[in-house]
Amino acid sequence: MRTRIPFLRLPASDPIVAQECERRIARVLARGHFILGEEVTRFERDWADFCRSRFSIGVANGTEALLVALRLSGIQPGRDQEVITTPLTASFTAHAIVAAGARPVFADIDADTLLLDPAAVRRSITRRTAALLPVHLYGQCANLAAFRSLAEESGCALIQDAAQAHGALFAGRPLADFSDWVAYSFYPTKNLGCLGDGGALVTNRPDLAAEAKRFRDGGRRGSHVASSEGINSRLDELQAAILRVHLKRLKKWNKRRGQLAKLYDHGLSERASERIRLLGHAPQSQSCHHLYVIRTRRRQALRQWLADRGIETAVHYDLPLHLHPGFRRLGYRRGDFPVAEQATREVLSLPLHPWLSDRDAARVAEEIGRFVEQR
Repeated sequence: MRTRIPFLRLPASDPIVAQECERRIARVLARGHFILGEEVTRFERDWADFCRSRFSIGVANGTEALLVALRLSGIQPGRDQEVITTPLTASFTAHAIVAAGARPVFADIDADTLLLDPAAVRRSITRRTAALLPVHLYGQCANLAAFRSLAEESGCALIQDAAQAHGALFAGRPLADFSDWVAYSFYPTKNLGCLGDGGALVTNRPDLAAEAKRFRDGGRRGSHVASSEGINSRLDELQAAILRVHLKRLKKWNKRRGQLAKLYDHGLSERASERIRLLGHAPQSQSCHHLYVIRTRRRQALRQWLADRGIETAVHYDLPLHLHPGFRRLGYRRGDFPVAEQATREVLSLPLHPWLSDRDAARVAEEIGRFVEQR
């Protein structure tokens, strides 16, 4: 019987990584300082350096990274503001918009890359539009040149959801070069993950970095007095310590993901047909290969075929946001965003992580080929 190929393997399963994490955790416990201490300060510096930005601000999770960015970009409850984003993303993107006090407005996606379509966004901009929120889906960058131009033309803020884009570049440049805010999640399954929830913002503006640090800590400036509005959203010391261990390896891990993606490209391109489609490579995007996603109209049959052969897969995502019951009050209906709706019926994520072997990646591609030939 062939060995099982899991969809994902986390860094904690690596004994060397786990041992180093344990040593870091022990130091934090011995130090007895668990909120906004030395580990967070050092991680913020290191993450800013990795992202080639001037400042990094650690927060409790990726959703609140977006929330802080939205609020500090001028979003306020009761102002009848709208934020345009994609319907093909995790629901937390839209939850952050609602929590900030604005109304999510969806625009359709590009049929080739599945990234937010700038032309569709342009058609959706109104006088109420306060921000544009593209998502760098699956590790590929949305068209930041186009979105920056749209934001400047319309007077909107541009905020990037980079929850799946740790280390991605656009036109060879860091993401923070294109907007004031880039928001990251460190959920355990991300390219850079912790052992729970965590998030960060990066920016090149010192005034915004100072505002974000104050806002995440209850509007305080080193005392118990709230000098401004704020929330409680702080990356804790234990998670920062774990992230520092993982960050040292992120370039190597991303490189390995890229190698595996090329193996999939090669192994599946010959088998691509009407039954199996590969996603397009976004122009000017240097992907960090968070997920490797294919499309098939026979998704459930292919998933079962692979599962029967010990290969795990996942779906990101099986319902566009405008059809989620949680966003029903927005008034959208089936058929409003046909490209996204079709994509959610077809996308399938294949195993992709730094510990996946070349042999296993080839086996996944071979089994997909057998499915195509026999079906």
